[in-house]
Amino acid sequence: VGLWRHTGAWRGQERTPYSTLVPSDEVTINYRHGLPVITLTLPTRGERCRFTVKPVVTTVGAFLQDVQREDKGIERAEVFATDGTKVSDATLMEILLMNDFKLVINNTAYSVSPPVKDKLSSEHATEMEDIKSMVHRLFVALHLEDHQIRKERELLQKLDHLKGELLPLEQMKARITASADAKTSRLLWVGLALMSTQGGALAWLTWWVYSWDIMEPVTYFITYGSAMAFYAYFVLTKQDYIYPQAKDRQFLHYFHRKSKKQRFNVERYNKLKDDLAETEESLRRLRQPLHLRLPIQEINDKD
Repeated sequence: VGLWRHTGAWRGQERTPYSTLVPSDEVTINYRHGLPVITLTLPTRGERCRFTVKPVVTTVGAFLQDVQREDKGIERAEVFATDGTKVSDATLMEILLMNDFKLVINNTAYSVSPPVKDKLSSEHATEMEDIKSMVHRLFVALHLEDHQIRKERELLQKLDHLKGELLPLEQMKARITASADAKTSRLLWVGLALMSTQGGALAWLTWWVYSWDIMEPVTYFITYGSAMAFYAYFVLTKQDYIYPQAKDRQFLHYFHRKSKKQRFNVERYNKLKDDLAETEESLRRLRQPLHLRLPIQEINDKD
């Protein structure tokens, strides 16, 4: 009669039959040079075979594949915990070797009891941490410059690409800017001409046609009308009527209207300009430690 074990609650009522349960001495685990060596008998070849695993890197699935690769007659290789639950293939061997488990090869279940690994002393652990830190610093020192040069090459290529995309947009923007600036200047000169004409007309009507007694109410209402116009400007734009700001606002009005006519994508242009500035700043920050041979500064990618 076969021995049955549950394979886990998530598999419902499914069970895994073992035709034979072999004692733990058939599969032995020993530590050599700090690495576990698993020795077992291959069922088809009838030979004892050793498998050296790296517990921090090797997974259960990789170990089982090595066993099946060594003996082509193995059709089934699985690992179960002592309570019958199946161990995932993605589990690291370091986790598996912490407790007893069962190794199932074909229809034979091997009971495995890993030895308790001696804990490192505090002095030895500190020494190992120092060695790891030294190896890490050595790796960084050997590969840092290559990484910086590769990153600099990527940034230069991105910089050339952005400049190539911006060149036709810059030319179109220059033409639109010149046209909008010319229209704004003409509007300012027209305003000055109208104010001069108004002042001259009021002076002519005051001294040559009518008297000041007649023109005084006229100038009052003209002044009041101007105040109403400035207030209406504030209501519409939420800005005071200051000449430089009014000029810039009118320039932007002409610029965007001209851009729509010539299909100039302002948003894309601004995005390319921001990317160009960000790339140039990243390149500057990268070249600074490259020249001084200091650790590279972190470059924030916002792409």
